[in-house]
Amino acid sequence: MYIACSNDSLIGAQNMDVALIVGGGPGISSSCARLFAKEGMRVAVAARTPDKPVLQALEKEHGVRRYACDASDPVAVERLFRDVVRDLGTPTLVVHNIDGRVPGIFGKTIVEAEPAMAFDTLRNSAHSAFLVGQQAARLMRANEPSSNGAKGTIIFTNASAALKGFPSSGAFAMACHAKAGLAESMARELMPQGIHVANVPIDAAIGWTQEDGSRAHRRAGTTVDDNMADPDHIAETYLQLHRQHRSTWAFEVVLRPWVERW
Repeated sequence: MYIACSNDSLIGAQNMDVALIVGGGPGISSSCARLFAKEGMRVAVAARTPDKPVLQALEKEHGVRRYACDASDPVAVERLFRDVVRDLGTPTLVVHNIDGRVPGIFGKTIVEAEPAMAFDTLRNSAHSAFLVGQQAARLMRANEPSSNGAKGTIIFTNASAALKGFPSSGAFAMACHAKAGLAESMARELMPQGIHVANVPIDAAIGWTQEDGSRAHRRAGTTVDDNMADPDHIAETYLQLHRQHRSTWAFEVVLRPWVERW
């Protein structure tokens, strides 16, 4: 799983996209990994627990590399990028796909939320986005421009809390707003340098495919008539963002189902 490629493999890697997805699970991350691999990219997925069955399946069926990483730890993030460069090459597409909410913080009023849990949510979400974005930018600045003049793409998955602070969700709203601010600052700084930065709030529950073929969300139940976001189509949007012409780079793309109330 962590064996370095030969020099010949690295030479080949220089001629294709390398995608790194930080935050591995059965939803957006898995859909992105499958699609990116299908499109011929070398794909890496990082998670605190890289031995999840769904990630093992990605490795077995699609050749995705798995890496252990606590994305809120600066040393771990630096090591992750170093290992990906060693094994696959320098990333040209990085997706930060970490929600960040700690168990127990969801639905807590401002007087009920524990400060330590609020801080952990901020660290897991916005701070980890900063660490991942920082390492991605450092490497991508040295990439050779593509035929489109692009050196790479950094995508931040966000939530509707980046756009509106819901009641009893102060800690999460704080983290999502911080992540959106980080993404906008990075976009203004890096896009003139050839690095496309996008913030993608998902204003919906995400229903991923279950073993029985249905799509469901652990809290929202089973999807009915496409009332939940489909992670496979989210992945298609991410791929489109990566391939956009630089004359029309999108920064913020809000995704929501057709029946979502907003």
